[in-house]
Amino acid sequence: MNRLLLNWRVGWLVLVAAVYLLLAGYQLGLPGLHYDEAREAGVNALELLTGAPVTAFRGATITLWGRALPLMVQDYIGALNVYLALPFLALTGIGVPNLRFLPLLLGLLALFAVERAISAWMALTQRRQGRAPISLAALCAVTLLAASPTFVFWNRQGIFVTNATLPCTFAAIWWGVGWLRTGSRRHLLGAAFAAGLALYAKLLTIWLIGPFALLVAGWWLAGRWRSEKAITPIAIALPPLSWPLLAAGGIAFLLPLLPFLLFNQQTGGTFASISGNLDQSYYGVDNRAIFANLPVRLGQIVAVLRGEHLWYLGGVHANSLAPWLAAALVVPPLFSQRGRKYIALPGILLCLAVLASLFTVSDLFITHYALLHPLLAAVIGSAVAWLYEWSQRWKGPALLLPVALLSLWLAGDLSASLAYHQDLARSGGLADHSDASYHLAYYLRYNGLGAPIALDWGLDAPIRYLSAGTVTPIELFGYASLAEPDPAFVTRIGPFLDNPDNIYLLHAPGQEIFRGRRAAFFAQAKQQRREPLLEQTFAQRDGVVLVELWRLR
Repeated sequence: MNRLLLNWRVGWLVLVAAVYLLLAGYQLGLPGLHYDEAREAGVNALELLTGAPVTAFRGATITLWGRALPLMVQDYIGALNVYLALPFLALTGIGVPNLRFLPLLLGLLALFAVERAISAWMALTQRRQGRAPISLAALCAVTLLAASPTFVFWNRQGIFVTNATLPCTFAAIWWGVGWLRTGSRRHLLGAAFAAGLALYAKLLTIWLIGPFALLVAGWWLAGRWRSEKAITPIAIALPPLSWPLLAAGGIAFLLPLLPFLLFNQQTGGTFASISGNLDQSYYGVDNRAIFANLPVRLGQIVAVLRGEHLWYLGGVHANSLAPWLAAALVVPPLFSQRGRKYIALPGILLCLAVLASLFTVSDLFITHYALLHPLLAAVIGSAVAWLYEWSQRWKGPALLLPVALLSLWLAGDLSASLAYHQDLARSGGLADHSDASYHLAYYLRYNGLGAPIALDWGLDAPIRYLSAGTVTPIELFGYASLAEPDPAFVTRIGPFLDNPDNIYLLHAPGQEIFRGRRAAFFAQAKQQRREPLLEQTFAQRDGVVLVELWRLR
């Protein structure tokens, strides 16, 4: 019977993986390549594969085997995706689906890591010894993730949301809980290494890694205190801990963070970025306005559940029942001691992570919640498992309740995911996710326009990657301010205006990212008596112009 149950649950897990791969892998070349995908993996990987000079972030590199290797791609994002992308691009060539094979696989690994983490937690709460079996809570959670439009479309463009954090973070939780259960040194060292790797992938994983480490330490210290005071018997033996083991765990944690530490030794970039955005972020978020930021984040949780934030795919579709079903499933376990145990770990981590997310060095981007989405699913899955266990007491129709609620949720998510695919096939993506960038890169490459002057953000990295490095835009817009050009902007573009062979890339009116550059460019051209000529435009499939190519006569 046990073997049959295990095989049934393994079959369920395999089916979940297949559903995810079908939904996330279909028409993988759409939407268009986003700037973050190209900047945070594609361009550096292309340079390493072709032997071109590496354009490392802040110029921070380490030289190994005669090659300069980038250390980070942003002040708070490591170059992990760059190195993980290398084998995929080396085997399949340079292309958009080729690059997205990596996040597609990372999303699959995330599903398995989430299953293992939840199953390990269920085994701990149920005081099971040995290897944690596949739990019903974990199966429900990963099923919800595999069908969710949020999980599907974020992970097909996973570099855009740094989804390398997901398998690393949940592997750390899996092994950390496993250490509490078994006392295995291997689990503790694995948890430490995975936590360090998650932080290197993106620093915001501190939202989960920090609270989880504190919870594990608190669990162990509380158990030790109860054991010493003989207040209550310890159901599960405390895992052994020694100074040599702590030292080994510290080394395992720091090992994947060595590039991060070296980057900051060279540039101090991370600490400068954090200290410079303590009060107000680069995008204008007031980090002191906690009570103003909290409703924004809570609204984003609802949007993640509904899947209504993916407008750039060409439409908006939502599972409008998802938040109500979540409330109907999560509230009843709160009134049961066993139910509270089931949802305790993912629920506490979720609450602490939401509080941590109220501070940002950039903006309150909903994409930050790609890291928290599996926790939402874990809470829901654990609640479904408790409800199923509770309904078994009543048998009969009561057993259908958790099945009906889960089925209703899945139907809404699958419907939204399929509708998004239909919109995507029609639209090709919108705004900075549009496949217009493919036509732009092709035009530049095959017309010999190898050094266009980019006067806005979002053009450089996709063009460089899509042209296989044959086109290298020159960025002159300046990053100092989003609202207006810095005083040196005119000085930077001045020498280029005298050459009639130069071409200039601008976002169309209403599409600008860094504002004011367009007007300043035309004003300077007029001052130097140059006549702007619009040579070519590049539009979305619906005809909305995104990028303009200009010359000066």
